[in-house]
Amino acid sequence: MCRASAYRAIGQNEVVDLEDLRVAVYRSFAHTGRPPEVGTLAERFGTSRNAVVDGLRELARARHVVLDSDDRIVMAHPFAAIPLGFSVMGTSTLWWGGCAWDSFALPHLLPEQSPALVATSCPGCGRAHAWSVGTDAPPVGQQVVHFLVPAAHIWDDVVHTCSHQSVFCSTRCVDEWLERSGHERGYVMDLAMLWRLARHWYSGRLDYGYARREPSEASDYFRHVGLSGPFWGL
Repeated sequence: MCRASAYRAIGQNEVVDLEDLRVAVYRSFAHTGRPPEVGTLAERFGTSRNAVVDGLRELARARHVVLDSDDRIVMAHPFAAIPLGFSVMGTSTLWWGGCAWDSFALPHLLPEQSPALVATSCPGCGRAHAWSVGTDAPPVGQQVVHFLVPAAHIWDDVVHTCSHQSVFCSTRCVDEWLERSGHERGYVMDLAMLWRLARHWYSGRLDYGYARREPSEASDYFRHVGLSGPFWGL
């Protein structure tokens, strides 16, 4: 997003710089584990609450944040404001992990908080799992990760998508959960592949000038980490 096009105005003297707003949201999540309040953002930028909400809606349309029906920030990947099955405890901050992908990405995006303790439970049998996830090498474990929604449809309902990127004890637990839930099998990977997928996906997201990957760039990234097949659009 270029700075020249990053302004959104509503009424006289009510403006918010979208890139300032985006960075403020992400850095609040990074430093506190929570999204900033609209009133706090309005005071910070010397504008109205309406201008901030309008700016957040613009960021949601550009897929930088996810809002609920009351315009509250639900997600700003890889951060989440609601529990979706994962917790991530860094050296000084605790976050909700939006999904397996995002939870493994947080230690890479915030290396000063690494290694982080990523915890979840198997949707198949309920068994608890936890790993120390760092930036040097994948964590050790025999668990598998199941992605339900193909890459092309991630944003059809992104909260649903994220809540169905889960870690299971084994493929047997995946199969039992699929039979119970009625879902069709998606894509299964091991923890090492998840770690590689998450490692650089969000690089630069806390900085000014961050740009989301175009579809062709995303495809190149998926290939680079070793993914293949139509599930990933390859």
